[in-house]
Amino acid sequence: MISYVRRLALTCALGALALGAAACGGGTEPTHPGRAGRPAASPSAQRSPTVPPTLAPGPAGLTPVFKSAAHAKERTVALTFDADMTADQGPRAAAGEHFDNPRLIATLRRLKVPATVFMTGRWAEEYPAEAKDIGHDPLFEVANHSYSHYAFTGDCYGLPRVPAAGMRADVERAFTAFRKAGVEHVVPYFRFPGGCYDKEALRALTPAGVTAVQWDVVSGDAFATDAGAVTRQVLDGVRAGSVVVMHCTRSAAPTTERVVRAVVPALREKGFRFVRVSELLGSARKA
Repeated sequence: MISYVRRLALTCALGALALGAAACGGGTEPTHPGRAGRPAASPSAQRSPTVPPTLAPGPAGLTPVFKSAAHAKERTVALTFDADMTADQGPRAAAGEHFDNPRLIATLRRLKVPATVFMTGRWAEEYPAEAKDIGHDPLFEVANHSYSHYAFTGDCYGLPRVPAAGMRADVERAFTAFRKAGVEHVVPYFRFPGGCYDKEALRALTPAGVTAVQWDVVSGDAFATDAGAVTRQVLDGVRAGSVVVMHCTRSAAPTTERVVRAVVPALREKGFRFVRVSELLGSARKA
């Protein structure tokens, strides 16, 4: 299998619409040696026809990890939402459990908040219309949160583990699920399930050509019932260049939409501007 970035560049250059023309926009060319160059522009593209910014590989060629734009000169902040669903939760969804959160997405749109949704492939399969809708909206970008939402290390919040030999395939399977659902605005970023990773995991994903995106502000919205407490935690933690991790799952994070309604105006009043991860990462590269 070729890396996601190579496949994306090739798709755009050929003018194909499998990932959507807009998926090719939003940043500068990657710094990885040997990566595909600037793809050809598409008449329907809404953004600059370039591959979204990524980081150069880390020491020993390991997958790079981005946590925040700690030295950002501008008061920018990226709200990120994990659309979690593990590979074995289909029966729970069939029984009526909601792993999506349409009200949250509607609120982000109403408040005009750009955001990055880290989506699992299994979530995209369960909610293909919603995945496509999010991906078609230029306000959002869709990033990879694995296919299975199984752990990439041992001892990660009780999640089943993906063996090292299967890690890259799990990530690629998620990108395939996005394509099948018609998701556009897909960016070459990956978030480890549970945020758990080690050198073995970073090494396994190097051929996939993704930048791992973590965070510096934990919202605490997972399984929370006190929206006020989550709101205070976010407001207390945000700094210029912060990446905030939240969730887009009604069943596991029922307060998130209320938190967003409180956090967004409060941060704007403090002079913060909301951006997608691609913009934040791009500004960090220029710093």
